[in-house]
Amino acid sequence: MTNVRKRYVGPRSFYLETIRMAVPSGLQQLISSCMGIIDSLMISWIGQVTAVGTAVQVETLCTEVAWACAAGIGVFSVQFFGAGNRENLKKSFGLGIAMGLLCGCFWFAMASFFGRGILGFYIKDPQVIANSWLYLKIARFSYIPLALSFVFNTIYRSINKPHIPLITGLAAVVINVAANYVFIFGFSVIPAMGIEGAALGTCIAQVSALLINVIYAIRTRQPFIGALRDMFTFSLSFTAPILKKTVPVILNELLFGFGSTLFVKAFGNLGTDSMDAYYVGAKLSDIFYAFAVGFSNAMGVMLGISLGIGRAEEAKKQGDYFITMAAVLSASCASVIYFGAGGLVSLFGLSSRSVVLAAIGIVRVFALRIALRFFIVIVFSALRAGGDSRMLMALDAGIMWGIGIPLAFISVHWLHIESIAMVFLICQAEQAVRLFFGMKRYRRGKWAVNLTALVGK
Repeated sequence: MTNVRKRYVGPRSFYLETIRMAVPSGLQQLISSCMGIIDSLMISWIGQVTAVGTAVQVETLCTEVAWACAAGIGVFSVQFFGAGNRENLKKSFGLGIAMGLLCGCFWFAMASFFGRGILGFYIKDPQVIANSWLYLKIARFSYIPLALSFVFNTIYRSINKPHIPLITGLAAVVINVAANYVFIFGFSVIPAMGIEGAALGTCIAQVSALLINVIYAIRTRQPFIGALRDMFTFSLSFTAPILKKTVPVILNELLFGFGSTLFVKAFGNLGTDSMDAYYVGAKLSDIFYAFAVGFSNAMGVMLGISLGIGRAEEAKKQGDYFITMAAVLSASCASVIYFGAGGLVSLFGLSSRSVVLAAIGIVRVFALRIALRFFIVIVFSALRAGGDSRMLMALDAGIMWGIGIPLAFISVHWLHIESIAMVFLICQAEQAVRLFFGMKRYRRGKWAVNLTALVGK
């Protein structure tokens, strides 16, 4: 018993450091989630939940790839910071900016040239498609600042300053709420724009967040900021090892992001009411998923710093301490979500009783999903910290495409299950399989690698 406690229960200093890292990161993610929830609430008041939910599938893909670009670079940034290598820290930030800009431009082009076709892929209702396009044609301008903001958020966490993305995110939420209210419903001489106003509010918030990041970083001379030649001059010996580890992460997130939208495609065959319930459940789950994200970010930074200074065994010990924390957080969040599902759904003021019941069912299934997710982020954070990106892709996108997506389409098209909550519950078998194989990989400890030794100048 003593040995078990020693292995899975860390010293007080470990938990204090975790809280210091996780709380700002989790709150920043929570704030971002709240921005989406506020959007959904305001949109629900004008009856456009499904239209906006369909349109943001493109944004989902952009977000997944942008996050992957930032996270892939961030794995190296945090180890450079831990090793005190400021020169490569600046270069990694510059490489992240270049990749983020490329990502934002790509998805802007996709939305511009193929937007209507993409919307028609997910849903067949012509009125929903028309309303979704009204949103998408404005919201696409937010993709570039969104992608670049991910790079800033990741680099700040890498240098142990998670409070800065928190403050920026809070400012973005305030701006988003104010802009939404003004442009959706109209104010003074500004006419009500409805669904287009929601898209405009999102654009204004994302541009504002990026401007705050840029101005603050330059004026405070952050350690990742330098002359343009310091940030954007790359040698092959520098970029090759980073891209070798980052490209699988990007491919994983692209496959995972597209796979996530395929669930929407499958669920869309159950009708608009089911989709309304799903989007409400997904937005509410984002509140609690923020805790898992904060937990994951803290773990990634702490393990990355330990690995960057050559303390692989220390990183493995820290990983085991996180398992205990995951168990506590998993049980707590799952209980709150399951028993509070009715009250949470009531916030949206849904008029149809069938939609309300379906949404409550979906939220309760999300309780199981998030409970499993706390353990899965341990695996993913450890593998990502050590650059084990190929195995991460197999566990993440591979299992989704091999198990989750087929289960969704089989449940809807072959078994003809009409309950969105039941279909979503069946799909959670994916999470259980991922956890089983992920923990086996984590236990082997091969992820504990010092990546700084792989990179030249």
